[in-house]
Amino acid sequence: ENEFKQELEEIQAVVERYAASIARVNMGGEKKVQAYGVQSFIGDTGYEPDQINDWSEQVLRKKQLIIYGPPGSGKTYLAERLARYIAGQRGLSELVQFHPSYAYEDFVQGIRPRVVEGALSYELAEGRFMRFCREASERPDQSCVLVIDEINRANLARVFGELMYLLEYRESRVRLASGGPPFSIPANVYLIGTMNTADRSIAMIDQAMRRRFSFIRLATDYRILARHLEKCDLANLPLINLVKDLNRAIADEDYELGISFFMVDDLASGLARVWQGEVEPYLEEVFFDRPDEMARFRWPKVLKDHLKGWQEA
Repeated sequence: ENEFKQELEEIQAVVERYAASIARVNMGGEKKVQAYGVQSFIGDTGYEPDQINDWSEQVLRKKQLIIYGPPGSGKTYLAERLARYIAGQRGLSELVQFHPSYAYEDFVQGIRPRVVEGALSYELAEGRFMRFCREASERPDQSCVLVIDEINRANLARVFGELMYLLEYRESRVRLASGGPPFSIPANVYLIGTMNTADRSIAMIDQAMRRRFSFIRLATDYRILARHLEKCDLANLPLINLVKDLNRAIADEDYELGISFFMVDDLASGLARVWQGEVEPYLEEVFFDRPDEMARFRWPKVLKDHLKGWQEA
């Protein structure tokens, strides 16, 4: 009896963890009632209106978009705001993060345990994407955007299942492997994925999946960093030249150091902590077989050779 009770408690804990993991992330915030317009987008990201319109048109045309690039290039930050911009005031925008153990049952639907009054039962439960589609169908005149962060970290063919067909043929309905009525993706549902090229090359994504998505590469944009330095009264700081020199040494666009490491309000007082606590650990992996290069970009060396007079900046 004690063993059975312990097993029930463990199952209940699994169910509760699952419920917590699928709780909706409303990126607009409950208190935010105004639409996220282009001026807000520009203020948050620094990108030009033409660039923002081009990205949003790609999403609306293809319905599935992947933003890919090196670490720290601001992919997730951009994806969240692009989703809010497309969704508008009355639409829906949410975020889900993929990981290696993410499964079809988590994303689409599957059989899950449930404990009711001490008795264990199983039920067919909808996954994150099916629930999002159901909510989107309740507002058919509004755009609803689901952001899939780190999309390439999961086994996409296994997670998407029949969705591979439905992503290309939006007007179709299919019966899912786990049962239930025929399912279709509402026309007002859009997907934006993010992909870190340092984790896995875009070339390794299944061709069938690549055909169903449009791709944009988010490269290191030094203009945005320059605007941020001006905002922090650090325009004369040679930080941009330092990052450019570093990326030339890395010599691989998939592993470039992005600017998001430095997009913090307290950069004037916190650059040393950012560099030593965030940049150097990343560089240790990039330069694992080039110790001389790593030595060039240790904080004392950087301070001496690239950021002279930093304390007076």
